[in-house]
Amino acid sequence: MARTWEGAAGRLLLGLAVVLQRTVAGRTAKKRNGHWRDTALRAAYRRGVPVEVLASRTRLTQRRVRTVVNGEKPHR
Repeated sequence: MARTWEGAAGRLLLGLAVVLQRTVAGRTAKKRNGHWRDTALRAAYRRGVPVEVLASRTRLTQRRVRTVVNGEKPHR
């Protein structure tokens, strides 16, 4: 993580992504919270949080996290 404030911001955004990932339940909540989770993951990645950390904390696969941070559509 490059700078102190970027590292702290990245960790906070990662925490937000984790909370959103763990509260996803049901189809409607999944769409609503999934969008915000993906946004938080992208922001945390831009601030220097590695994909491996994002994946382990959110319990998503590294492939899924890479898809999200690259802005691609998920494969279903």
